[in-house]
Amino acid sequence: MATLESPPLGTPSAMRSAFGTVLSALILLLIGVLAFSIRLFSVIKYESVIHEFDPYFNYRVTQFLSKNGIYEFWNWFDDRTWYPLGRVIGGTVYPGLTLTAGTIWWALNAINIPLSVETVCVFTAPVFSAFASWATYLLTKEVKGSGAGLAAAALLAMVPSYISRSVAGSYDNEAVAIFALIFTFYLYIKTLNTGSLFYATLNAIAYFYMVCSWGGYTFIINLIPMHVLLCIVTGRYSPRLYIAYAPLVVLGTLLAALVPVVGFNAVLTSEHFASFLVFIIIHVVALVYYIKGILSPKMFKVAVTLVVSIGLVVCLIVVAVLVALVASSPTGGWSGRSLSLLDPTYASKYIPIIASVSEHQPPTWPSYFMDINVLAFLVPAGIIACFSPLSDASSFVVLYIVMSVYFSGVMVRLMLVLAPAACIMSGIALSQAFDVFTASIKYQLGRSANSKDDAEDNTSTNNAPKDDSSSGKTDKGEEVAKERPSKKGKKKEREPADKPSVKSKILKKRALVLPLEASIVALLLLIMLGAFYVIHCVWAAAEAYSAPSIVLTSQSRDGLHVFDDFRESYAWLSHNTDVDDKVASWWDYGYQTTAMANRTVIVDNNTWNNTHIATVGTAMSSPEKAAWEIFNSLDVKYVLVVFGGLIGYPSDDINKFLWMVRIGGGVFPHIKEADYLRDGNYRIDSEATPTMLNCLMYKLSYYRFVETDGKGYDRVRRTEIGKKNFKLTHFEEVFTSHHWMVRIYKLKPQKNRIRGRAKKLKLKTSSGLDSKPAKKNPWI
Repeated sequence: MATLESPPLGTPSAMRSAFGTVLSALILLLIGVLAFSIRLFSVIKYESVIHEFDPYFNYRVTQFLSKNGIYEFWNWFDDRTWYPLGRVIGGTVYPGLTLTAGTIWWALNAINIPLSVETVCVFTAPVFSAFASWATYLLTKEVKGSGAGLAAAALLAMVPSYISRSVAGSYDNEAVAIFALIFTFYLYIKTLNTGSLFYATLNAIAYFYMVCSWGGYTFIINLIPMHVLLCIVTGRYSPRLYIAYAPLVVLGTLLAALVPVVGFNAVLTSEHFASFLVFIIIHVVALVYYIKGILSPKMFKVAVTLVVSIGLVVCLIVVAVLVALVASSPTGGWSGRSLSLLDPTYASKYIPIIASVSEHQPPTWPSYFMDINVLAFLVPAGIIACFSPLSDASSFVVLYIVMSVYFSGVMVRLMLVLAPAACIMSGIALSQAFDVFTASIKYQLGRSANSKDDAEDNTSTNNAPKDDSSSGKTDKGEEVAKERPSKKGKKKEREPADKPSVKSKILKKRALVLPLEASIVALLLLIMLGAFYVIHCVWAAAEAYSAPSIVLTSQSRDGLHVFDDFRESYAWLSHNTDVDDKVASWWDYGYQTTAMANRTVIVDNNTWNNTHIATVGTAMSSPEKAAWEIFNSLDVKYVLVVFGGLIGYPSDDINKFLWMVRIGGGVFPHIKEADYLRDGNYRIDSEATPTMLNCLMYKLSYYRFVETDGKGYDRVRRTEIGKKNFKLTHFEEVFTSHHWMVRIYKLKPQKNRIRGRAKKLKLKTSSGLDSKPAKKNPWI
């Protein structure tokens, strides 16, 4: 590639270039500050606290890492989760987030900045959002220049879809994974543009960090092979493409296999097979190009036939091996989440535990306008701009946006993957549009200024006095002008033949020139569009995505109401139960119970054992006595349920109950969903089925609920409950939070069976004159 010579120091062009570099650096710094500060609404409005459910597990693991060190972390067997099975943490967790936060905490304490582990965890996501914005700038700059990069970075700093997973307190894997995703793509494009092995090695290391951080790394190892195959098919193969891809597959796969949670899955699962097939294909193509350069045309045809034949045989052998591996797996070598992406109906049919997660549901159309807003209108313009001209880098981002749009349409969680692609495309569209509009204004203003100068010159020459000396001078000037063409005739003949191309470029630029009024109006409309985007992003960051799920708020005429029932309940468990007590709840609350109450749970949010979760779902769906027996067999002492009927909290266990029935019925066939439905409708009023009214979840949620208002009106379901006055025989209420959101029950101890048998013998020996039948002992 030809390198452009830098302008000499002190020249106007050099000063302009230096000023542009400094200005770009300043803008990038401000974008980083913006990305960090817009995510602090949760801390300013509420407090510095961990959000959601999964982040509490990550926080607990980070605490263990900072206290015990890296070696103890890899070998940690956690007996507080999935009782009685337990969990090997080091081998079942993606360690990137934990190691990153632990390293930051260690570095800050090493330089005498004594921050707590919780504070580091709270602010990790906002810090990495700034890094992600800068990585977006680098990636977009490689595709369409620094102007498009700055626009894309500013858009990503504020996009609501990314804010939803990176606010202060959102300590989840995506906090660092999105930065790793964008940075890996940047290094791939950088290697593709430069052909540097140095950047190829960095690309493999960035991919390794992505593998450590998030299971979504499979998106990278499938998207890049697709782009390489696209380049080969369209005749755009080059040595730079080989350097960009081959080291990534070899070194990246070796490094990925070092991550314990991945291990040999890096070479044995179907998610990785596409990269190996393309790896073989690119070597065959590279060999063909190499042979073409050293052989004559006749020998080349023979050699190509031989190479292609051998390549096809190797590909067939590899395909046969892969087919054998796939055939040996009941799911074809794919994980359940991957199959649910390829077939959106797969999870609802076969794996209800995946379908039960709200973030695994398909998004609605309004969610696109909520999460990316006006970017949805700018993306098509960015795609068009990438085709003028089409390069390897621009074809990659086009493929990126196409694939991310598909996956975001399957799973709402993957709107997070769409956000960087949408920002890149929108940044390219805005940059191109601003270039056209500003160039049009500049051209039109310069044209009007030149026309004014010409008019002034014409008027001055017409008004000037005509004397002999001036006429003589003009005659001499005309003679000199006539002589000049004859003197330069030979030079004109020697001029290169690229003059028409320059003229064509000028004509092309003039063809893109818009009228002055239209350009000004278009610029104002773009500025207004940007203003609406900023307003929407600030509102989303302040109102929609900053409220922590563990502390709820409600605005009414009386002012702001805070519902702190979750922390109140976990504090009660921590202070009023024994350390070794086991707590049963639905899996949503397992991480929080372990982290905040420090109590052993039966299931949690890891959802790795479907049978164990189905056992808890079956207990919640069973009558009281059968549920007691299931929980007692698991050594459970307390049962926690979340109920929102009093205050109108919709994400309670009654609304999740049908998923408990479906998951339990998938393992234990005696649990049937139809038994809990009346004419296909899920009801909790007087029309509810007897199975529904007598199940444990119904009783634990609505026990004494009628005492609140005398009617038992459920504000979430907007109806009166069907069964109001009932008593519990096998469970006793030990705690109900202030707003009835969390209710904790204790299993009653089993009565002495000898006493029951003595009663039986006494009843048998007694006379049968009593007409009333003896009441059956519920404990036998």
